[in-house]
Amino acid sequence: MTASTPTALAILNARLIDPASDYDGPGAVLVEDGRIVEVIRGTHAVAPAGIKVIDADGRCLAPGLIDIRVKTGEPGAEPKETLKSAAQSAAAGGVTTIVIQPDTDPALDDPAMIDFIQRRGAALGLVNVRAAGAATRTCDGQRMAEIGLMDEAGALYFTDVDRVIFNTRTLQRVMSYAATFNALISCRPTDPWLSEGAVATSGELATRLGLSSVPAIAERIQLERDLALVEQTGARFLVDQISTGGALETLARARAKGLEIAASVSVNHLCFNEIDIGDYRTFYRLDPPLRSEADRKALIEAVREGLIDVITSAHAPAPAEDKRRPFSEATPGAIGLETLLPAVLTLHHEAGLDLLDILRPVTHGPASLLGLEAGRLAEGTPADLILFDANAPVVIDAVTLKSKSKNSPFDGRRLQGKVLLTIVGGRIVHGEE
Repeated sequence: MTASTPTALAILNARLIDPASDYDGPGAVLVEDGRIVEVIRGTHAVAPAGIKVIDADGRCLAPGLIDIRVKTGEPGAEPKETLKSAAQSAAAGGVTTIVIQPDTDPALDDPAMIDFIQRRGAALGLVNVRAAGAATRTCDGQRMAEIGLMDEAGALYFTDVDRVIFNTRTLQRVMSYAATFNALISCRPTDPWLSEGAVATSGELATRLGLSSVPAIAERIQLERDLALVEQTGARFLVDQISTGGALETLARARAKGLEIAASVSVNHLCFNEIDIGDYRTFYRLDPPLRSEADRKALIEAVREGLIDVITSAHAPAPAEDKRRPFSEATPGAIGLETLLPAVLTLHHEAGLDLLDILRPVTHGPASLLGLEAGRLAEGTPADLILFDANAPVVIDAVTLKSKSKNSPFDGRRLQGKVLLTIVGGRIVHGEE
């Protein structure tokens, strides 16, 4: 749908879920000029005269989801995904802010490219589109990018995405420079030599299927190096897509030292394990690869305990011709913007996590990490909201998803959680007005 213009509205009779204030209870929200003007807790809210009223009928009203790890094909590979199709997918999934990853063609490694992405996203008039900058030029892991200028242009953090900065001196320089103006550096931990050519996690299944594999310890080894550099440089650091229990132990020890470290996890690694590969199903070919059930359970507990700060969709579109190949040759990655809400809600319905604990890593957690105003229900904050039915059954049909690519591992799955309304800056961008 085309986004509506900002309007004054009242959403009444809602179940407010605000992880920033730990409130889960009845209430209403009043919106004017694109911002929240009042949050009313309780059951007796009345809308001012002349204002548009939406009756939530007891359904959940929460801050819009924030996804800090979204890949698109634009620029350079638009058939995979454009900024417009990604924004449409986000709106349909209740995601009100997306952060585009810099491994595009050309890479987002200078201020002009950061400005292009954010201006193009704003012109779409759908969701908030922000950008992460490359830590090194062209994400080559060798030459430090223009981090300071990109920071001034609005880049939210700096990363080489899936490419490991294996040159320790380069990463040290990146961290030291970023620390001078408190910029956030993000790295995905995996030892580049142990993981080279791997498509699965080492174990009985990978051996039986004859797949090249990487031991889980490769993640911990690289994380130990990265955190040693964090301690030495004082940089703010995000552990990108942590996926193993061993790495969680390393993370906990570093946190106990008082280092400024956050961690993210892909929703795929919370919902699936290595067994889901089955008979070489390439929609489950991910990077990092799916781990053991013990690792999956450890990640869920880390979300429950607050050790993990951010859950991402790890949206990585790949067309059919890149997925319909032998497993070892298939492009890794999965789309996830439109399925993020029902996917994270499986932690509530199947693992018993509280809704506040589930929504915190997709709202207040990333907003706090990146210094965004959104992510909470509070007076004066942007009216980026999602109204959803946490119990409504949905069957995921990849063909109907708005992404240009259809590589969803949730295709055909029965989940619970339906987005009814997505509001960005007071504008209804998805759902019935």
